[in-house]
Amino acid sequence: MERVKSSMQQVPNPLPKVLSRRAGASSLEAEKENFERSQAVSINKAINTQEVAVKEKHARTCILGTHHEKGAHTFWAAVHRLPLSSNAVLCWKFCHVFHKLLRDGHPNVLKDSMRNKPDLGDMSRMWGHLSEGYGRLCSIYLKLLITKMDFHVKNPHFPGNLQMTDRQLDEAGENDVNNFFQMTVEMFDYMECELNLFLAVFSSLDMSRSMSVTATGQCRLAPLIQVILDCSHLYDYTVKLLFKLHSCLPADTLQGHRDRFQEQFKKLKRLFYRSSNLQYFKRLIQIPQLPENPPNFLRASALSEHISPVVVIPLEASSPDSEPLVETEDLVDTDTPPQPSSLENKFDDLFGTSSATDPFNFNSQNGTYKDDKDRLIEQLSREIRALKEELETFRLESGRLVQALRSQVSELEAELAEQAHLKQQALGEGEFLRAELEDLRRVKEDTEKEQRCLTEIERKAQANEQRYTKLKEKYTELVQSHADLLRKNAEVMKQMTVARAAQGEVESVRHEMQEKVKLAKEEAELREQEQVEQLQVLQRDLCSSREELETLRATVVSSQQASEELSGRLEALQGEKESLSDRLVQKEAELSGLGAELQRVQQSLASERESGVKASEALQNQLNEKESREQALESQLASARWAALQGALEEAQRIVQDSLSRLDDPAHISCTSSADYLVSRSQAALECVDRLQAAQDRYLTDRTDVSELLRSVAHFGHLVGDTIVQGSATSHMVPLEQADSLSEAVRVCGTEALGFLSRLKEEESLGSVDSARLRDHLASIQAIAEKLRPRGLELQQGELGDLVEQEMSATSIAVEAAAARIEEMLSKSRAADSGVKMEVNERILASCTELMQAIKVLVLSSKDLQRDIVESGRGAASTKEFYAKNSRWTEGLISASKAVGWGATVMVDAADLVVQGKGKFEELMVCSHEIAASTAQLVAASKVKADKDSGNLAKLQQASRGVTQATASLVASTKSGKSQIEEKDTMDFSSMTLTQIKRQEMDSQVRVLELETWLQKERERLGELRKKHYELAGVAEGWGEEDGTG
Repeated sequence: MERVKSSMQQVPNPLPKVLSRRAGASSLEAEKENFERSQAVSINKAINTQEVAVKEKHARTCILGTHHEKGAHTFWAAVHRLPLSSNAVLCWKFCHVFHKLLRDGHPNVLKDSMRNKPDLGDMSRMWGHLSEGYGRLCSIYLKLLITKMDFHVKNPHFPGNLQMTDRQLDEAGENDVNNFFQMTVEMFDYMECELNLFLAVFSSLDMSRSMSVTATGQCRLAPLIQVILDCSHLYDYTVKLLFKLHSCLPADTLQGHRDRFQEQFKKLKRLFYRSSNLQYFKRLIQIPQLPENPPNFLRASALSEHISPVVVIPLEASSPDSEPLVETEDLVDTDTPPQPSSLENKFDDLFGTSSATDPFNFNSQNGTYKDDKDRLIEQLSREIRALKEELETFRLESGRLVQALRSQVSELEAELAEQAHLKQQALGEGEFLRAELEDLRRVKEDTEKEQRCLTEIERKAQANEQRYTKLKEKYTELVQSHADLLRKNAEVMKQMTVARAAQGEVESVRHEMQEKVKLAKEEAELREQEQVEQLQVLQRDLCSSREELETLRATVVSSQQASEELSGRLEALQGEKESLSDRLVQKEAELSGLGAELQRVQQSLASERESGVKASEALQNQLNEKESREQALESQLASARWAALQGALEEAQRIVQDSLSRLDDPAHISCTSSADYLVSRSQAALECVDRLQAAQDRYLTDRTDVSELLRSVAHFGHLVGDTIVQGSATSHMVPLEQADSLSEAVRVCGTEALGFLSRLKEEESLGSVDSARLRDHLASIQAIAEKLRPRGLELQQGELGDLVEQEMSATSIAVEAAAARIEEMLSKSRAADSGVKMEVNERILASCTELMQAIKVLVLSSKDLQRDIVESGRGAASTKEFYAKNSRWTEGLISASKAVGWGATVMVDAADLVVQGKGKFEELMVCSHEIAASTAQLVAASKVKADKDSGNLAKLQQASRGVTQATASLVASTKSGKSQIEEKDTMDFSSMTLTQIKRQEMDSQVRVLELETWLQKERERLGELRKKHYELAGVAEGWGEEDGTG
C-alpha cells in the first residue's frame, strides 16, 4: 500500500481521461469474454486425462470464478463439453474440482448444480458397473457429491464448508428435538458416504509401495483432503447433537444412534491414523487425532471432555503444486523501462483488446509507444492485483485463525457451562443437606418430647401397677402369652402366604410360556394360511386361463364351421354355374350380365376365404399364446409351491433350532414338566411323522397338491420342538442318570429332525427321504418317559375306574351313616339329659347334622361334575380308559373321597364322646376343621379339569360354601357349649391370708410355665407329624418320581 501511495504521489493525475471515455458495453463484453476464456483454460487444465493431482492454482481460479459470476454457469458450460463418461481419470478429477466448488465456491453453486443432479446419478450408476480402478472410485465419489447436495438442500443453514458455531447449530435445528433427531440421521448418512470413499481409495492403493509419493497415488489421495475436512466437522456436530438428544429423549430410543456412531467412530479413527502416516498428507494438512474411546453419551458431563477436532492446513503447504500468482518478473522496475509489447499485452488483459477502429487507441493512431503515465498505470494495476491477492490470502488466513479461535471459545464455553452445571448441582446438594439437617433436628426434638412423655407415662404406669391386684397381673401375663401365640400363628400364616405366592409366580411363568408357544403356533398357522391363499389365487388364475383357452378353442371350431359353410356355398354356386352354362345357348343375351355377376361372386368368395384363413391363423396364434401363458403360469405355480414348501421347512427348522437352543439357556433350568405330558407330546410327534410321510408320498405323486404337506411340516416343527422342550423340562425333575439319558435323547432327536428337514429341502433327495431314524429317536424318548411315569397304586385300567366309583359311593354311604348316628345320638340325649347339657348337646348335634347334609350335597355335586368332565374329555374312549389315562387326577379324587369319608366317621365318634361327657370339645373342633380341609381337597380335585362355564361347577362351588358355613357354625356351637358347661363360680379370695395368696400365686405361675412348655412341645410334635404325613402322601401319590407341571 505504501508503494501505491508513493506512486500516486509522483503523478498528479495518474489515471488519464482516456479511461473514462472507453465504451462501457464493449468493455463489459470483452471482460466477460476474457473471463470465460480464462475459466475454460483453468477448467481444462484442472480436469484433464493426466493421472496427476489437480493443481491448486487451477482449482483456486475456478473457485474465484464462481464468486466473480456469483454462480457456476460457466463451470457447467465447460464441463458439459468434457467426455466424463468415457474417461475415468477425467471424471475423478471433475469430482475433486466440483467438491472444492461445493465447499469453497459461491453459495449459488449448489443451486446451479441441482439441475445436473440426474446426470450425476446416471454417471454414478454407469461407473458402478466397474469393480476396480477409477471407475469404482468415480461411482462412490459421485454418490458422495449427490449426498452432499441433498444434505445442503435439506439443511440450508449449513454452509458448503460445514463451518458453524454452536449457536448456529442450535438455530439450524430450531430447538426442536425432532429436527435434531432427523439431522443426526442425515449426518450419519453423509458420514457413511465419506467413509466409503476413504476406504475405497485406500483399498485401491498398493500400501506395500510408497504410493503417496508417486503421481498416480497423489491423484487418488488428493480428494481425501476435502473428505478429512468434512469428516472433522461432521464428527464434531454429531457428538454435540447426540448429547443434546440424550438430554431430551430416553436412552433406549437412541440405542440405534449410539451403535451407528460407535461403528463410524472406529472407522474414522482408523482412517485418520492411516492418513496421518502417509508422507503426502504430512506436508499438506495436519490431521487431528480422535480420543482413545468414544464419548459416553449416557453421562451428561462427558460433553465437557469433548474436544472438537481441528484440521490445520499450513500456509506454506496449502498450495503444493500452485505457482505464485504474482511473479517477480511481472513487477515493474521504475528504473528500467519495460518492453512495449509486454506492456501492451498487460494493458489488453486489464482493459480489453483494442481494435483499429477504437478512436481512443492512441498507439494505433500515431504509432508511438506508451508514455510514462501508461506504464505507471500498468504498474499500479499489477500492484493492485498483487495486493488484492495478498489481501485475499490474509483474509483466508484470518478466517482460519478465527475458526480456530471460535473452536477454542466453544470449548471454553462448554467448560464454563459444565462448571456452572456442577456449581448448580453443588448448590442443590447443599440445599438438600440443609433440609436433611433441619429434618434431623426436628426428629431429635420430637424424640426428646416423646422420651419425656414416655417417662411420664412410665411414672403413671408404675403408680397404676401398684393399684392392681395380683390376680389382675396374672391375667395380664396370660393375655400377653396368648398374644405371643397369636403373633407366632400370624408369622406361620405369613410364611404360608409367601409360599403360595411363590407357587402362584411359578404358575404365572408356566402360563406365560404356554402363551408364547401358543402365539408362535398361531403365527405359523397364519403364515401357512397366507401361503395357502396365494396358492389358491394362482390356481384361480390358472382356471381362468384354462377357461379362456376353451373359449378360444370354441371360437376356432366356429370359424372352421363357417369356412365349411362357405365351402358349401361355393359348391352350390358352382352347380348354379353349370346350369347357367347349359342354358347359355338359350340365354346369350343375358350372358354378359351373368358373367359379370359370376365374377363378382367369385371375388367375394375369394376375399371371404382369405379373411377366413387370416382369422383362423390369428385364432391359432392366440391359442399358442394362451398355451404359452398357461405353461408360464404352471411354472410360476410350481415355483410358488416349492417356495412355500421351502418356507415351511425353514420355519420348522427355526422352531426346532430354537427348542434346541433353549436346552442351554440358564433361564430354562427353572422349567419343569411331567412324564405324562412328555409321553403325550412324543406320541403326538410320532403320529405327526406318519402324517408327514403320507403327505410327502402324495406330493411326490401329485406335485400340485402341496397344502397337506405344508400343514404337516408346520405341525411337525411345533410338535418336535415341544417334545424337545418338554423332555428337557422333565429331565430337571428326575435323578441325574435318567436326566442325562433323557437330555441326550432329546438332543439327538432334535439333530435328527434338523437333518430330516434339510433333506426334505433338496428337491433331488425328496423322494428318498426316510423318517425311520427319527421315529426311533421319538420312540426312545417315549420309552424313557414311560419309565419315569409315577406308578401310584399299581392298578389296572379297569380297577382304577372301578375304585373311583367305589370310593365316591363309600363316601356317600359314610356320610349317610354319620347323619343317621347323629340323629340317634340326638334322640338319646333328649331322653337322658336335661337342662344346660341337653341344650348344648342339641345345639352341637344340630350343627353336625347341618354339616353332614352340606357334605352330602357337596358329594352329589362332585359326582355330577365328574360325570360332565368324563363325558366331555373321554371322546371315543370308555369311562375307565379316561380315568386310567388321567391317573394322577383319578388318584387325587380317590384320596379326597377317602379323606371326606374318614373325616365324617371320626367327627361322629368325637361328637358321641362329647355328648356322653367322655370326650373333649377340642377334638370336635379339630374334626370340623379336618372335614373342611378334606372337602376343599375334593372340590379342588373335581374342578381342576372342569369347564369354567359349567353349571355343575357353579353348584359345586355353592355346595363348598355351604360346607364352610356349616363348619363355622359347628365350631361356634362347640365353643359356646364348652363355655356354658365349664362355667364356674367366681373365685373368692377374701378369706385367704397374704401367705396363702402368695402360695396360690406361685402355684399358678408354675402351672403356666408347665402349660407353655407342654404347648411348645405339642407344636413341635404337630410340625413333625405334618412333615411325616406330607412325605407319606408324596410317596403314595408318586411325588418322589415326578412333580407336577413346571
